[in-house]
Amino acid sequence: MELLELARNVRTRDPARPGWFESIFCYAGVHAVLWHRLSHWLWRHGFRGLGRLSSHIARMLTGIEIHPGAMIGRRLFIDHGMGVVIGETAEIGDDVLIYHGVTLGGLSGQPGKRHPTIEDHVTIGAGAQVLGPIRVGRGARVGANAVVVNAVRAGCTVVGIPARPPKGSPCDDGGIGYGLGGLNEDPVGEQLAALRAEIASLRSELDQVKAGQAERV
Repeated sequence: MELLELARNVRTRDPARPGWFESIFCYAGVHAVLWHRLSHWLWRHGFRGLGRLSSHIARMLTGIEIHPGAMIGRRLFIDHGMGVVIGETAEIGDDVLIYHGVTLGGLSGQPGKRHPTIEDHVTIGAGAQVLGPIRVGRGARVGANAVVVNAVRAGCTVVGIPARPPKGSPCDDGGIGYGLGGLNEDPVGEQLAALRAEIASLRSELDQVKAGQAERV
């Protein structure tokens, strides 16, 4: 029974180690996946209006929006879940972990494949945006608040905007929902620092030019 499989997965993966009652009745991610099974069945069998209605009810109850056309594998664990959005042509493999605020979205308004494919055992941190018909390889990890617009290789960790592998070694903890411990990666800060250095260099050159002009006068 899928409900028990999902609840067992919660008990295994959540560090809080909830009991069976909590895992079944108190995890919005479990409820969202079960609602999606109904919505997806209706969608695939031509009852698209009912499928959308079912997914809309699920969103109101769980705070998680999954389009009924999305394809989801087994044991998806959506931790906390509020604000998760999964688009119509998204595909999610088995044993994937998604934290709150994640978007699996599209970049094009054209029909066809518009959303990401997430392979097995991927972890996507809180607030991350995975956009476009890209593939996130098996066992990859996406850091919190990353924006991913290019394919991610299997087993690779990416962080930042735009997402890229960190310079240091990623932490060994598989739960990267709130960032990567031990890393001081800040792509935006790095770019600002580079701009400041360039401005300082230009000012120094300008001062030298002004000094040369003053000597000639």
